[in-house]
Amino acid sequence: MLGVLGGMGPMATVDFMAKVVRNTPAACDQDHIPMVVCSAANIPDRNAALRGQGADPLPAMRDALRRLEAAGATCIAIPCNTAHLWHCALQSETPILILHIVDAVTSELTSRQGDCVGVLGTTSTIEGHLYQERLSQKGLFSRAPDAGGQAEVMRAIRLVKAGQLAQATEILRAQAEALVAAGCSDVVMACTEIPVALATVEGELRTKLVDATEALARACIRACKAEAPVSTPALAA
Repeated sequence: MLGVLGGMGPMATVDFMAKVVRNTPAACDQDHIPMVVCSAANIPDRNAALRGQGADPLPAMRDALRRLEAAGATCIAIPCNTAHLWHCALQSETPILILHIVDAVTSELTSRQGDCVGVLGTTSTIEGHLYQERLSQKGLFSRAPDAGGQAEVMRAIRLVKAGQLAQATEILRAQAEALVAAGCSDVVMACTEIPVALATVEGELRTKLVDATEALARACIRACKAEAPVSTPALAA
């Protein structure tokens, strides 16, 4: 059973769950993956904590982890990129596999062309080198927006959290196009709010966008299907 440590933010959690359902090959309800969700919207702001301006989110994330363990989760996903800066701390406290969103993304990037990858994410995700290190291990160079562009990305993420999608879409589209113009063959939407805002983008830019949320959803499906027992047909009497 997939455990979802969510609430960071709630809309991104719902988007992730929808992508798990949409990517699961299923002909009936029973073919889908059982999920238990803790939408822990009370988890303190991760970016504020990393700037030393807010409470440590780890205790609240640990509490959500315990709830998922108690509910019977056999693997866990965290549909928040910045929260993965605490991935090691959380994984050290449980024997249950916590899938890593960046590993899910890098495994999908290996099938795409190009060696320069743009990263649109929170300032904490960028400054914490969450993507850069894993991408470099795959021989990929990464590029983020400049300081002004990064400030705009953060403004757009806050707009998504506030439900103001139209303005967020305009900002994020411009920043993604700027990364493509700078030579990036792909642009990772490395904050789970960003795919929500760019869901309606079409054309050439759509082909260059890599949805971290969707990559994590597909990785979760593979993990859950791998652990599912194989049924044996009953022998005829």
